[in-house]
Amino acid sequence: MEDFDSFSDVGEAQVTQAIGQEWSDEFLDYSDTDVIVVGGGPSGLMAAKELAERDVDVMVVEKNNYLGGGFWLGGFLMNKVTVRDPAQKVFDELDVPYEDARDTDDLYVANGPHAASSLIKATCDAGAKIQNMTEFTDIVVREDHRVAGIVMNYTPVHALPREITCVDPVAVEADLVIDSTGHDAMAINKLDERGVLDAPGIEAANERGQVMDSSGDDSYGAPGHDSPGHDSMWVGRSEDQVVEHTGLVHDGLLATGMAVATAYGLPRMGPTFGAMLVSGKKAAEVALDELDVDDAPAVKLDDTHTQAPPADDD
Repeated sequence: MEDFDSFSDVGEAQVTQAIGQEWSDEFLDYSDTDVIVVGGGPSGLMAAKELAERDVDVMVVEKNNYLGGGFWLGGFLMNKVTVRDPAQKVFDELDVPYEDARDTDDLYVANGPHAASSLIKATCDAGAKIQNMTEFTDIVVREDHRVAGIVMNYTPVHALPREITCVDPVAVEADLVIDSTGHDAMAINKLDERGVLDAPGIEAANERGQVMDSSGDDSYGAPGHDSPGHDSMWVGRSEDQVVEHTGLVHDGLLATGMAVATAYGLPRMGPTFGAMLVSGKKAAEVALDELDVDDAPAVKLDDTHTQAPPADDD
């Protein structure tokens, strides 16, 4: 290439220092923050994006190396995702191309990788911080079990045999925690374990002696395959109900996305994602109210709000 001669003279130590310095500064800044979003799927990312655009400090904690959850794929390993009207307005907001479904009015189809990557970019551009490969292990509580943060550890720690590792987790604090951990509803489950939260879906699952996604590594079962806390699939009802029930489930804890369906025992909706995106927006709206952020622009379905550009010095 005409415009390339060689890379700059930088060695291994400088690379390590650059990574460590920037990561440490960011992590310490967000060890006590406004909102922690547990789970980087579509609902969690959407909530984080909306909040960060309104100058709320947000950290997304994701157990996987990648963000986006099931948004990368549709159903049956076919990487097309659908939304029902009016959720296509969110695709417009994210500049995600989509097509009308061929045989169904008010149903829209987009490429999963394009939709997921666009939402991830928008969330990062808004200023949300990401802590991936980090697993939620418990909640931090205060008086009356008010949720005040989370306990977390590196994901690989829990993949190692216990007899060869003992790595204590760390805790981070926040004014609000948003449970967007999908079918598992992990933060909500921790409150249910302590008997301080009435979650009908989790209660029903426990009564049958089952837990979310309990399939072993050597047995059949994908996330959501064995989710006994949900009612049967009914897309026409489930999406509306997920959005309707999105919000505060306990002091300091909000639920969004499929965690809502698990908590309330709602019908499953399968591989359509409108409720995930709109639920994330509603969670952000509720969070703004809980945080008493009165001067922020309203959260809208076709929200095109972005942070104000820097002031012109001239």
